[in-house]
Amino acid sequence: MAVSRQKKTEQVEKLSADLKNVSNMVVATYTKMTVAQDYELRKALRGAGAKYRVVKNTLAARASKGTKVEEALQELGGVTSIAYTTGDPVAMAKALTKYAKDTPEFTFKVGVVEGKVISIKEIESLASMPSKEELMSKLLFLINAPAQRLVTAMNAVGRNLAVVVDQGVKEKKFKEA
Repeated sequence: MAVSRQKKTEQVEKLSADLKNVSNMVVATYTKMTVAQDYELRKALRGAGAKYRVVKNTLAARASKGTKVEEALQELGGVTSIAYTTGDPVAMAKALTKYAKDTPEFTFKVGVVEGKVISIKEIESLASMPSKEELMSKLLFLINAPAQRLVTAMNAVGRNLAVVVDQGVKEKKFKEA
């Protein structure tokens, strides 16, 4: 059944509104996916804070005009789906890569990170990176470690002095004046 021009215009406007704030996206293709497989993919992406849509190539190209992801959505062919997020691109890439390994019918076409087009190989390497939260915790640990060591060393000086004085008192090494 053909989609009316008005319906297509509405779809383009809705997708365009979604893509205006998006700078991280993965364009993929699939063949013979079941409804259950599609549901699992959408569920995994929701957990990663991303959205997933199956799009018509011409409508996606029109909707992406003037956005950061415009370059990736031009001249597409075949069945196309997009996953996009305004949040952490690593979490989205991890969810998609895990799903692609489990489902051979699902493959990547191209990706966009912070407005820059990346290849399939770069999507997979992005997925192997630690998440934003993991990087933040590692950075905070590295910033905090020197201060912890300094406090430990400062406490050790006083503690060691107290132990030496205590042993001297016990062994009566100090003369009374």
